[in-house]
Amino acid sequence: MKLRKVTAASATVFALALTATACGGNGGDSGSDGGKTITVGIKYDQPGLGQKTPQGYAGFDVDVATYVAKKLGYDADQIEWKEAKSADRETMLQRGDVDFIAATYSITPERQGKVDFAGPYLLAHQDVLVRADDNSIKSPADLNNKKLCSVAGSTSAQNVKDKLAPKADLQTYPTYSACLSGLQNKAIDALTTDDSILAGYAAQAQFKGKFKLGGFKMTNENYGIGIKKGSDLKADINKALEDMVADGSWQKAVDKNLGPANYKNEPAPKIGDIKS
Repeated sequence: MKLRKVTAASATVFALALTATACGGNGGDSGSDGGKTITVGIKYDQPGLGQKTPQGYAGFDVDVATYVAKKLGYDADQIEWKEAKSADRETMLQRGDVDFIAATYSITPERQGKVDFAGPYLLAHQDVLVRADDNSIKSPADLNNKKLCSVAGSTSAQNVKDKLAPKADLQTYPTYSACLSGLQNKAIDALTTDDSILAGYAAQAQFKGKFKLGGFKMTNENYGIGIKKGSDLKADINKALEDMVADGSWQKAVDKNLGPANYKNEPAPKIGDIKS
C-alpha cells in the first residue's frame, strides 16, 4: 500500500507540473485566451509617436497599441514594451520576439513579403518642417539652394534632392533632435521626413510655436501594425482599429499627441486601403 500511495502522489505532482507549464508564457497569438502578457514593439525615440520617458511610454503609436491590446484582452499593465528599431522590425516579428509592432511602420510590398500587416491606421506623408516665421518655402521647389537636413541613414532628404529640388544643399545630422536644434538656430532651413514624425518633434514643449509643417504631401506613408506571417491576430487587430475610430479614441489620440504642432491629419484610413 505504501508503494501505491507514493506512486499516486508522484503522478499528481507530475500532472500539476504539466498543467503549470501549459498555462505559462506570454500571450503570443492566444489573444484573450489566458495569456498573462502581450509583447509589443514600439519606437523609443520618436516624441509624439513612440517614446520611452521617465514616466513610462507615450505617443500616438503607444496609445494605438494600448487600445488594441485592451481589445485583445490585455490591460495596460500586462503589456511588455520592446524597442523596435526600423532595421530590426521584420526580424523581431519573424523570431517571435514580439506579438505585434506599432512603430511608424509603413506598409510596403517588400515588407509584405516578410511579415503581415493589420491596418493601415494612419496615412502620413513626407513633408518638411521649417521655422514658424519663414515664409520663403511654399513648395518643394523652394528648397533649391536651401540647407535641407538629412538624418544619417534616412533617404527622405535625398529623395527630395533627386526628384523635387536638385539644388538643395543637404546637411547630414546624426538625429532629428540635432536637426531641430539646427533649424532653430538657423544653421539649416528645413527638415524632411514623415509629417507625423515632424509633428511629434515639433509638439514638444520646448519647441511649441517655433516650427510649422509645409503641408507638401510628397509621398504616402501607410502606417500598419506588423505581425508575424500567418498570425491569427490580424482579424482581431483590424476589428480593434475599427472600434478605435468608431468610438472617437483614434482622433483623441491624434489630437493629444500631434495636435500641438497643428498637425492636419488625414481621416482615419479604411482597413486594407493602402494609398500608393
